[in-house]
Amino acid sequence: MTEETISYTGLLCPVPLSHNDRIVLGHGSGGRLSHNLINKIFLPHLDNPILHAANDAGVMQLSDQEGISIPRLAISTDSHVVSPLFFPGGDIGKLSVCGTVNDVAMMGATPLFITAGFILEEGLEISILEQVVQSMQNAAQEAGVLVVAGDTKVVQRGKADGLYITTAGIGTISPGIHIGGEIAQPDDIVILSGTIGDHGIAVLQARGELGFQTDLKSDVSPLNHLIKNMLLSSKHIHVLRDPTRGGLATSLNEIAQQSKVCIELEESKIPVKPEVSAACEMLGFDPLYVANEGKLIAIVAPQDAEKILDVMHSTQYGEDAIVIGRVKAVPQSRVLMRTMIGSTRVVDMLSGELLPRIC
Repeated sequence: MTEETISYTGLLCPVPLSHNDRIVLGHGSGGRLSHNLINKIFLPHLDNPILHAANDAGVMQLSDQEGISIPRLAISTDSHVVSPLFFPGGDIGKLSVCGTVNDVAMMGATPLFITAGFILEEGLEISILEQVVQSMQNAAQEAGVLVVAGDTKVVQRGKADGLYITTAGIGTISPGIHIGGEIAQPDDIVILSGTIGDHGIAVLQARGELGFQTDLKSDVSPLNHLIKNMLLSSKHIHVLRDPTRGGLATSLNEIAQQSKVCIELEESKIPVKPEVSAACEMLGFDPLYVANEGKLIAIVAPQDAEKILDVMHSTQYGEDAIVIGRVKAVPQSRVLMRTMIGSTRVVDMLSGELLPRIC
């Protein structure tokens, strides 16, 4: 099989050219296979400057009309196929709203409106659907957004695993806010809002695949109010990213490649709950690659790091925020880890599928 090297946000990925390949679960991981699929199929046909920026949401400036200033818009879309539909700490409804709200908010935008599309399987209990929709409303109310449009389709029994939801979100970006994965700078400080891996392990527990029970709950939550407070405290937040599919490691690799910098982490600083550590050790997982749905990475100028941390600590979803690393100039497009024994190792992007159907 021949290969071609295609650049994607600074990363040189080998992409198979054969059209005889088939989709595998790893193409939905958010990791290297997902990036290769984007390079091979989506970007060649759909590429434009907004899409090519490869951030959590597309940012666009509409033209002023008759002297009226129009704010920049952030628009994002996401599909949700989590299995099971209900898990400790959340469900597919809450997940669909929070995931889209967070993607819009990661551009520094104020989320305003959401649309929702439902693929329903024949035989789904109406009571389950109502519970999911009520959960969506509760999450939307907490985030302060409105669900303003929707669509419903029904497929035959056995064709949709109960329920799939696709959401899109839109928000406005205030003047002076410029956030993106390409803006990380040497000497910037890397902040993580809390423990990693909670969502992925909570969903795995709900599937009955852990072999033991814990009190662990998914961290799924809307982060837009936390981000609003952070932006009010500092004009020097360069990058925001929620480390969902592919986990912390994959998100940091994306940022390092977009900004062409090195991100150096301190292993001893990365917070992991004992239940997550135990499950990962038993299953052979690395918590760095396990999905999160209520955490954010903030890369900020060093002079404002303490101020931003203080603001985060005063909020519900940022009270456990901690500095986990620093941005360096070289080696470019790399994530490195200073281990607890003093050595340094490369932290790569997730290459395959760790946990399918996680969001």
